[in-house]
Amino acid sequence: MSIKSPVFVVLNETGAALARKLVPKVPGSEVHGLKGRVTKADIPFIKTLDHLRGLFSEGRAIIAIVSAGIVIRALAPLLADKTQEPAVLALSEDGCSVVPLLGGHHGANDLANIIAVVLDVKPAITTAGDSRFGIGLDNPPTGWQVANPDVAKPIMTALLNGEGVSLKDDTAKSINKNWLLEAGINFSEGAKPSIKLTHARLPETTNDLILS
Repeated sequence: MSIKSPVFVVLNETGAALARKLVPKVPGSEVHGLKGRVTKADIPFIKTLDHLRGLFSEGRAIIAIVSAGIVIRALAPLLADKTQEPAVLALSEDGCSVVPLLGGHHGANDLANIIAVVLDVKPAITTAGDSRFGIGLDNPPTGWQVANPDVAKPIMTALLNGEGVSLKDDTAKSINKNWLLEAGINFSEGAKPSIKLTHARLPETTNDLILS
């Protein structure tokens, strides 16, 4: 998934040192530091809440080495459409906790996993599908696209509730669908609704989740 210009937001040199360690692993990222407390930041800022809001409004992914409460207070007034909002994470200064706060399926979970590998910690991913199955139906791996993402939530809800969902595969056998088969989902043959793998263009009014 493409993540727009990730920014590490730091308030002191401890946070800045952690951010600089992670920058090489997060392509295109920058370190923004509080002026007067952080030296050698790519971009200095004066007011933390205003800076967080500005980055969020620009659609930039935010990795805040700041308390989650500060981030929540800053961004809460701006929340409107989760399908359009960027990834936001909180990372503790000691590097022990990385928490996707917003945009889990828009890059936050991916960033959390990258950071967790570098720091050798477990990411605090709370999106239900990712926690249970390790996947997000509206955020498939590279090479797959979701034709009707609005259907992803009710399909995942059904799976989490143990309700029957079938898997229909109209693609060539060589197409890699292991990400679904290895998720531990018990698909029910003939059940409705279903997840449909296809190369064809289908009506958007279907209750099937279309992956192509």
